[in-house]
Amino acid sequence: MDIKRESIFISAIRTLCNTLGGMIGIIIGLIVVAIVIAVLAKPQMVSDKTQLIIAADAEGNRELLSNSAPVVLRMNIHGVIGTRDLNAKTIESQLLDSRTGALKGDRVKAIFLHINSPGGTAFDAYDIYSRLIEYKEKYKVPIYAYVDGMCASGGMMIACAAEKVLSAPIGIIGSVGVLMGPNFNFSGLMEKYGVEQLTLTKGKDKDMLSPYRAWKPGEDQSLKDIIDHDYTIFVDIVTKARPEMNKNSLINVYGAQVYDPFKAQQYGYIDNGKSSYSHALTELVKAADITDEYQVIELKVLHPVLSDLIEGKSPILTGKVKHELGLPSELPPELLNRPLYLYAPTLQSQ
Repeated sequence: MDIKRESIFISAIRTLCNTLGGMIGIIIGLIVVAIVIAVLAKPQMVSDKTQLIIAADAEGNRELLSNSAPVVLRMNIHGVIGTRDLNAKTIESQLLDSRTGALKGDRVKAIFLHINSPGGTAFDAYDIYSRLIEYKEKYKVPIYAYVDGMCASGGMMIACAAEKVLSAPIGIIGSVGVLMGPNFNFSGLMEKYGVEQLTLTKGKDKDMLSPYRAWKPGEDQSLKDIIDHDYTIFVDIVTKARPEMNKNSLINVYGAQVYDPFKAQQYGYIDNGKSSYSHALTELVKAADITDEYQVIELKVLHPVLSDLIEGKSPILTGKVKHELGLPSELPPELLNRPLYLYAPTLQSQ
């Protein structure tokens, strides 16, 4: 009897192991197939898609209306510009999808920028601004911006795509300037402790601002020229979009400082410093000549699993799950070593 019972037990264990092994094999096979498809797929097969979300109108209604109802496209400029969820590509996806599917047939009559951003990379901020201007001119739709917290630096540049910029009474607005860095130099410490390093380069100043050697006078000049160039473009965009803003005052008085909404209105950064979501949206609806019931729509960008696999970002491929505490002064990796339209006081030299 004991031998028989033991045989039954061993048989059950063997069956369980075989079943688990088969399941693991199937999962691994599916992962391999997904990776192969991702590698061989055309770019549009793994491109970001958007999900249609009904947002509140000026009265707080989120009822689904008919497919013929005019649409106000709400675009959220939230967080650091140039990161995964807010960059030129995600904005492009929203603008392209606003003319297709349920929104086809010229349903979008206006764009409502909901801004709460300290800025980000100069590349993405300018690209987003440019795409909004192109969309507005091509489809003849008004754009209004509503500041709900912060509209600084790159956020301010994007707001310049709007005919009017309105803000809640509490907020931070301004910071028209360019930032790159900070850069550190450890050559003194290395010499003190006898640490040496070797970097192989070809081309003058290829290792400019290397932290492992003493910096040479003028080696940063090309970077300064880039910053000057980006700053000039930023100032020109702001003063063109904001006619009440005096260019000389912006450069020599206001600089890259930030202001509360009341002062921001006084200096010409915005049109109204004591608005609200409802008020700003109502003003936009009037500007768009929308007289019927309208729908406020958001297009949320979804990042497909295949794009994570092909870019090697999935924990399945990396085998890592991050557990980290970022420091307040820590820049996202996407922003390192780039010109920034960013309000980041903790990064400034003391």
